[in-house]
Amino acid sequence: MLALIWLCGVGCFGFWEEERVALLQLKASINYPNGPSLPSWEDRVEVYNSMESDYCYWEGVECNETTSHSSEILTYLITSLLVGSQMKLEVLRLDSNYFNNSILSSLGLVSSLQRLYIRHNYLNGSIHLQDFPAMSNLEELDLSANYDITSLTTIRGMKSLNKLQVLRMEGIRFNASVLHSLGALPSLRKLILAVEGLVTKKELSGLNNLEHLYLDSSSINGSFLHNAGVMTSLRILSLSKCGLRGSLPAQGFCDLKNLEELYLDDNDFEGIFPSCMGNLTSLRALDLSSNNLHGSVAHSPLTILTSLEYLSLSDNHFMIPFSFASFSNHSKLEVILSDNNVATIENESQSWIPRFQLKFFSLSNCAIKTLPSFLYYQNQMIAVDLSHNNLLGKFPTWLLENNTRLELLQLRNNSLRGPFQMPSYPYPHISQLDVSDNYLTGQIPTNLDMIFPSLEFVDMSNNMIDGRIPLGFGNISSLRMIDLSNNRLDGGIPEHLQMGLSSLELLKLSNNYLHGQIFGNLLNLVQLGALYLDNNHFLGNISDCLSNASTLTAVDISNNRLSGFLPKWFGNVSALSQISLAKNHFEGPIPLGFCKLNYLPFLDLSENNLSGSVPACFNPSSIMHIHLNKNRLSGPLTLAFYDISQLVTLDLGDNRFTGEIPNWICQLSRLRNAKENVEFTTKNSTYPYQGAVLDLISGIDFSCNQLTGTIPPEIGNLSELFMLNLSHNNLLGSIPASLSNLSHIESLDLSYNKLTGSIPSELIKLNFLEVFSVAYNNLSGKTPDLKAQFATFSESSYEGNPYICGPPSHNNCTDVRAPSSIPKDSEDEQNDGGFTDMDVFHVSFLVSYIMLLLGTLAVLYVNPPWQRAWLHLVEACMTSCYYFVVDSFHKLFNRNIV
Repeated sequence: MLALIWLCGVGCFGFWEEERVALLQLKASINYPNGPSLPSWEDRVEVYNSMESDYCYWEGVECNETTSHSSEILTYLITSLLVGSQMKLEVLRLDSNYFNNSILSSLGLVSSLQRLYIRHNYLNGSIHLQDFPAMSNLEELDLSANYDITSLTTIRGMKSLNKLQVLRMEGIRFNASVLHSLGALPSLRKLILAVEGLVTKKELSGLNNLEHLYLDSSSINGSFLHNAGVMTSLRILSLSKCGLRGSLPAQGFCDLKNLEELYLDDNDFEGIFPSCMGNLTSLRALDLSSNNLHGSVAHSPLTILTSLEYLSLSDNHFMIPFSFASFSNHSKLEVILSDNNVATIENESQSWIPRFQLKFFSLSNCAIKTLPSFLYYQNQMIAVDLSHNNLLGKFPTWLLENNTRLELLQLRNNSLRGPFQMPSYPYPHISQLDVSDNYLTGQIPTNLDMIFPSLEFVDMSNNMIDGRIPLGFGNISSLRMIDLSNNRLDGGIPEHLQMGLSSLELLKLSNNYLHGQIFGNLLNLVQLGALYLDNNHFLGNISDCLSNASTLTAVDISNNRLSGFLPKWFGNVSALSQISLAKNHFEGPIPLGFCKLNYLPFLDLSENNLSGSVPACFNPSSIMHIHLNKNRLSGPLTLAFYDISQLVTLDLGDNRFTGEIPNWICQLSRLRNAKENVEFTTKNSTYPYQGAVLDLISGIDFSCNQLTGTIPPEIGNLSELFMLNLSHNNLLGSIPASLSNLSHIESLDLSYNKLTGSIPSELIKLNFLEVFSVAYNNLSGKTPDLKAQFATFSESSYEGNPYICGPPSHNNCTDVRAPSSIPKDSEDEQNDGGFTDMDVFHVSFLVSYIMLLLGTLAVLYVNPPWQRAWLHLVEACMTSCYYFVVDSFHKLFNRNIV
């Protein structure tokens, strides 16, 4: 009789009722067929709504006090119910509970157990396998993910566990000596664990019956392979990610005549194949990927290992035979993975017809220009990856036509040209199609949905495809990703696409010529996570229907012609991590709803017509990049961005902010990882940054505002700062000497302010400074010595400071006197390059003109003599003008007659 008990801890069942039903099922298993155990576990109607129906009060059940979920089933329950029971329990799962070592001694008395799973519990310290006296029938034991276990002990000749065949301890690291202890298990066939230290023949000698050994992520040295030959029964050996170095040994592992699978990937092996590998004639799977091996595969022992079915050589320095003719004797090969190597062209026999039929073939980034001819004979392939090569010619439609069960085709980053021609018949298995970064032209076939009805991922970006987006996309309900960016598409987004793709997670249409409204009033993209529509010609407002996409994490609609107010619903999409609406025509204030976006790392609203102040509540703790430059924002920055320690780039330039530089600017920490695109002005130029380069960029831009006060000395604490631009403001005081602590600064611009005092000589310590300007201030004294980077700066860095002396300026320090006072405002306005608010000027001029006119009329009204004199003057002027005009016309008329 076989009984299966599965006791799951917290997390296995999500709701109270499901857990109650699960426990009742456990009771039924224990009492099968008619046992009396656990009488308090009731399921009668009369107690259903009473306390007795609450399983937290049942015998042997303890619940978490906070969640009321069953977080632990007591050890004594196992002991009292299973020991001595007539039930022949063979399989017991106790995964993901809170059991400690005491459960092992209790279960050690259950003699009928054959398979025991105690993954992810709280076992710790040393596990004594000899304490399982009654487990003579146990065949499989899984202690994986009990990370606090430190050792295993056994006794030679012990009677317990003498039938144990499988021992799993994934995620646990032991000293290498544990292998010697496990030699006491005579029936052990499969072992999974990680060890560290020197592994000698002594540790391995007792494992001569072992057939499967998985030591992935261990810390062992290269001598292991040299000693592995003593495990004569070994059929599978996996040493992935073990930090193994040096050459593959010429003996040892080559003596494993029965070896069928060998996994040595993600190590640091170097050199060539040892010739002894030809002895591994039973080898079916070989993975040597991600090492530093080299040599010619065509002249290696691999060509005589005709039992091979799986061969992975990716990420090495092998010379891969382009024709694969050297594998002509292989009839069982199904998988060849050889990415990131070098393909070599050899004399290919025209009669070479492969005996094998591949299912998976990957030869990406191997610098091939044509497809290997042996692929013409393949008709059972499921996945093909030939990306990142230099393939020429047309799209290989024949590859699809020959392999009707193809699911994945990767041709990314090649030189394919001409139209994208599809097969004539449907291919229902194709789920991933990537032809991006080629030179394909023409239009996307309108019957795409009929030929590839099961597409999930389609990437045609970075080609020269034109025309409109086919309506048929909306019929492929399985689509999860569409990337048509960087093409020449025009028209709008088909309404059928908006309504039919309820599973779509990413839509990327950037850098095309699309126009019209972004979305209509109806939208069914409920799973949409990322939307990229930047650099098109879209018009109008952002539709409120996007608010239904609650899973939205990234929105980039920058560089279009959108207008209106920023949508308030952005604040309700809490998962947003990127918002880029730059270079549009949005107006009005920043909505208060943005304050709800607590997990927003990237915000770019630059180059719009936004006005008002930045909401004081806007200080999300996760924000890293803020770009609000080139708007009409105003007011002080007292509370906005307060206490945002992770800020990396802050660009508030070209606005109308007032007040002093806030103190929180001095709390910015070092930059963090990010993956967004950033356009930032530094070194007098604007550069786009993206990807990991943002790990190396941190900048502050407060230029072209109306900030006052002094430069906070604490800015010098921002040691990771690369760019600081405070130009075109009204800053006063001296330049803080603490700026010399900005050891990574590359661009420092303090020009067009009202700074006084001398330039700190300590600034010459800024060894990475490439752009420096303090022009048009009221600085005085000697310029910094022409040392290090300051030897590269010209007079333009100091111009507009009449009391600066010393090279590179032409002023002699003996002839220049320090200023007695701050220059008048008129002088500053003349020196600041005309940095004047023209709107204020026009209003002031108009008001002054009206006041002058009204004042003149009032004076004339209350003073009659002045009024008569004014009228007499006006009459005299009018008379003079009259005679001047008449006399001029008379002279002109007489000249024409003559």
